[in-house]
Amino acid sequence: MDWNVALHHLFQAVIFGTVGIGLFILALWLVARLSPFSAKKEIEEDQNVAFAIIVGAVLIGLALIVAAAIQG
Repeated sequence: MDWNVALHHLFQAVIFGTVGIGLFILALWLVARLSPFSAKKEIEEDQNVAFAIIVGAVLIGLALIVAAAIQG
């Protein structure tokens, strides 16, 4: 195996992983910032399952977008 090719693939994986994690952090920050109430309080204290499902759906959708970007 050519080491340059292996290092190139490793570098791409690190870049996509970093960008993906950054997008997840940004999405969570936006959900917390744009919601008219405290997202942490709704999920942890009030145990609002519906809100937790919405946040989870946003993260799954973002994961699908990042996966499609890596494939293409």
